[in-house]
Amino acid sequence: MKFGTSQTGVGKSVERVEDARLLTGGGRYTDDLQLPGMAYGVTLRSPYGHAAITRIDAAAARAMPGVLGVYLGADLDAYGDVPCAVPLSGPIKTPRPLLARDRVRFVGDGIAFVVAETREQARAAADAIEIEFEELPAVASLEAATAPGAPAIWPDAPNNIVFHWEVGKAAAADAAIAAAAHVTRLRVTQNRIAPTSMEVRAAVGDWDGSAFTLHTGSQGVAGMRQLLAGMVMKCPPEQLRIVTGDVGGGFGMKSFLYAEYALVLHAAKMLGRPVKWTGERSDAFQTDTHGRAMESDAALAFDAQGRITALKVETWSDLGAYQSQFGPAIQTLAGGRIIGGVYRIPAIHNAVHGVMTNTAPVDAYRGAGRPESAYIMERLLEAAARELNLSVDEIRRRNLLTPTELPHDNGLGLTFDVGDFPAVLDKALANADWAGFPARKAAALARGKRYGRGLCYYVEIAGGGSRDEFADVRVLKGGIVEVAVGTQSNGQGHETVYAQVTAERLGIPMEQVRIVQGDTDRLEQGNGTGGSRSMAWGGGACLVAADDLVARGIALAKQDLGDEVDYADGLFRGRATNATMSLAELADKHPQALDGRARFAPDDPRPTFPNGCHVAEVEVDPQTGRVEVTRYSLVDDFGTIVNPLLLVGQIHGGVAQGLGQVLTENIVYDESAQLLTGSFMDYGIPRADDMPGAIGFDTLPTTSPTNPLGAKGCGEAGTIGAMPSVMNAIIDALDGTQLEMPATPEKIWRICQQLTPAMAAE
Repeated sequence: MKFGTSQTGVGKSVERVEDARLLTGGGRYTDDLQLPGMAYGVTLRSPYGHAAITRIDAAAARAMPGVLGVYLGADLDAYGDVPCAVPLSGPIKTPRPLLARDRVRFVGDGIAFVVAETREQARAAADAIEIEFEELPAVASLEAATAPGAPAIWPDAPNNIVFHWEVGKAAAADAAIAAAAHVTRLRVTQNRIAPTSMEVRAAVGDWDGSAFTLHTGSQGVAGMRQLLAGMVMKCPPEQLRIVTGDVGGGFGMKSFLYAEYALVLHAAKMLGRPVKWTGERSDAFQTDTHGRAMESDAALAFDAQGRITALKVETWSDLGAYQSQFGPAIQTLAGGRIIGGVYRIPAIHNAVHGVMTNTAPVDAYRGAGRPESAYIMERLLEAAARELNLSVDEIRRRNLLTPTELPHDNGLGLTFDVGDFPAVLDKALANADWAGFPARKAAALARGKRYGRGLCYYVEIAGGGSRDEFADVRVLKGGIVEVAVGTQSNGQGHETVYAQVTAERLGIPMEQVRIVQGDTDRLEQGNGTGGSRSMAWGGGACLVAADDLVARGIALAKQDLGDEVDYADGLFRGRATNATMSLAELADKHPQALDGRARFAPDDPRPTFPNGCHVAEVEVDPQTGRVEVTRYSLVDDFGTIVNPLLLVGQIHGGVAQGLGQVLTENIVYDESAQLLTGSFMDYGIPRADDMPGAIGFDTLPTTSPTNPLGAKGCGEAGTIGAMPSVMNAIIDALDGTQLEMPATPEKIWRICQQLTPAMAAE
């Protein structure tokens, strides 16, 4: 069928159906859950970045009022470690026990889990545990960890490096750089970021005598169950149910297993009653996986006409104290293959070194490697434009792939399939009033301000690594179509967009479709939400489920309507008799006969390549160093857009997170690996007044050939485009002076003192 044929179907700006529930207090987050007889857990954490545990005495804690149990590492021999699912390190492992036994490796490493009748009693008992430490030398930065003679975090990792990974053509890139007419070189630092989701992590564990139930905010219950049951709890998957209700933000961080998820299950089994753990914001800053945290040496080579001949990047990726669930894959498999973007580059080589430090583990954060790669490339291009005396738009125009060159093998294992990148660039420049920039800059100069603009052309690999996705459909009384999906909304609006897709395919009102998610008892298969995959893969599964439902319905309806039956708009119609039967009538007559499970699994499961151009303009006050993003506009190619209203919301949120990393956010450890930014008093979350007053949004889509919707994914694009465009604009305002994120007022003020003062326009 053709999309966009109904008033609420694909392409229509339908308001989110979940908002009425959430805005009126009807949401159900993990900490909202209250079970009969529930006890409360608290994790006692290490105050040291690196130390040996020489003695633990929990006797006083166990005797305190209300205390039900105190669990130490020695009590957990039956369980496995917190897993790393992508061990690129080969023989070098960094096992992370549920609770530290003889050594702690970062501030926040769990040592004991205390359960009591109330949370306050559990906190008091945790404080009463006596622990003696022998403090050990710590390394809290990439420089410290890789310095000659640096203290070893893991004895098998020389120089604290656990893997070396590379992709591309090293010899060809080196030769092209040696022969180039010009080479631009940059050292790029990408600051460590805390995800800081609005809802902190929480978990409730229960044991009914034969099976576990875990309630927790996640980005997908099926994959989590496989890892938690098989690798940690050492029980059959069927013995573990995971339930996720509403989730207040994930950004990658809630994809992963954390020790508390196993600890509440263990405590519930030991005590015979439910146990709840709810993290505080200090827990989040200390122990939620961080993002980014890398340094790169990059070189971009050009011929005499300003065309790229080679790109060479070498990165040191900070993994923290333990290799997290997907941590080693972020700067390698996820982001390392997209380096170079959609530019025409004959030779690329990308090398990544995985480095351990005495800090919180680092893993996927909104974009998961793709923002980092785009940031490196777009910083290089703007620096090269200045060195070559080319405009920043012209240098991109000369090097962007054209539609006639697609499909294009980027030499790193990816093939860009469809898109019109030069047209997106041109539309973005027109929408941004590119030609009007000199007048705006002159007006700013007249006010004594510096003014700059920055450009970014990004591409991301979306849905990479996916092989299939599932949807389980049931037709309930009255014709309500209930679809259980294998992805998990963290605020994106899946209940709305999946209902739009399913309803349009079935030709029924959107109100007749109910989307459910987050319960392995309802759907134990699925790959969760991450990597901007949900619409392409989850939407594809919804379409297959709808088509399968119609096929089953036609087969059933033949019993009443004759051998030839058609279906349209919720009605089965016999061709010979013209008699009809509604979907509801057929379902009521044949209970459960229409139910079934669908699997979307294309023969060639390729990723999609969302791409676009972001343009930012900033005004800098040289007296204070404050940056104001005065204009921001973008044009994106997301393929088929299911709901433009929700899409704009995703872009706004992504831009806020990218802008936050550029201007205000930065996790800082001191030399002894103490966390200095462990609260909102110290960590600079972007505020409303840091955002531009308006974001100009437009699209120029090309339909993806990889999925039946033709969608490409949008969840991470705003972050990917915002980081380079805003930073490039700041650098432009500072006459090309290079600086690294975050571009704080202090840094900018100091640079301004060294530059020629902004002169009033004549």
